[in-house]
Parts: sequence; structure tokens; C-alpha cells
Amino acid sequence: MYATRTQSDRPIVAAASAEPVPLGRGLSLSRGVDGQLRAHQGGESCAVWVCRSFPWSEPTRFISLRDEDEKEFALVRDPSDLDAASRCELERALAQAGFVLEITRVLRVEEEVEIRSWVVDTVQGRRHFQTRRDDWPQEVPGGGLLIRDVAGDLFLVAKPGNLDAHSRKALWAFID
Repeated sequence: MYATRTQSDRPIVAAASAEPVPLGRGLSLSRGVDGQLRAHQGGESCAVWVCRSFPWSEPTRFISLRDEDEKEFALVRDPSDLDAASRCELERALAQAGFVLEITRVLRVEEEVEIRSWVVDTVQGRRHFQTRRDDWPQEVPGGGLLIRDVAGDLFLVAKPGNLDAHSRKALWAFID
């Protein structure tokens, strides 16, 4: 099997599914025998990966389907517009691409020449990661912070104000 790109450019492997079922709007999704998510529209077919568009407050809408050159092949405004099999493939791809580690404690944030090194505890366990020094966490609706590391993985501080004093101190530059 071959790998499919996700939002974080990490490979994933999935099982193949049935041939696509054409839609009234002309878009359908399937998994090829190689495991790649494929989009079919207007007589064209392309291996794609999913990219959530903003706003983050509507994560299941406006899904961009991108080809290997990161050009948009199709846009899914609402998954309910898809047939059941295509919707299932889209939901599976979103689940695989949308994995976010939730930070529960910040142990260290160290500034280096062009890199910021982080040591954090997450719901999933302790993690060490790096961000570019000029990449800052993004605020998300509800007051959280979203951090993308150099590998493209996502880390969420859901409620910075609820962290322990040491964690808040480590994050002081990122919190109002």
C-alpha cells in the first residue's frame, strides 16, 4: 500500500474501498487500491489530501481537497452534499488529518538561534517538539492557543488560564 498525505504531511495508510459513486454536483471520493484518497469530478480523477479551511469554529465545513502540488482540486462546502460512501471517506480522512495533541502542562520553552524547543505534557503523554522562532501560536475561538511544530503536528492549549502557574509562566509571551 502507498501513503496518503495528511494536513501535517505525515503519511497514513488506509484500506481500499469501492469505486466512486457519481454525485449530482459532480464530486465523489474513494480510496484507490493503493490506499490514497481520490477525488473524482468532471471526468477527472486525482489523488488528494484534506485541508481544513478557516474558520476553525466550523471544522467540518469548507474542506479543501488538494493534489500533490497543494493545488485545490475541489472544495467540499458541506459534507452532507456528498453521497454516503464519499462522506464516509471524507470523515475518515479528516479524522486522520485532524489529530491534535492537547497540552496539559508546559515544562519548558527554550529559545535557540532560529528554533524554539518545547517540552510539554499532553493528554497523550510527554512530548518534545520544535517551532520556528518566528512562528507564534495562533489564537482559536474560545481563547485557546494552537501551536504547529516544524513537522506540521498540531498542539492545542485549550484554556491557557487553567494551566498551573509554572505552565502559565512558560507561556507568558503568548498570553495576553
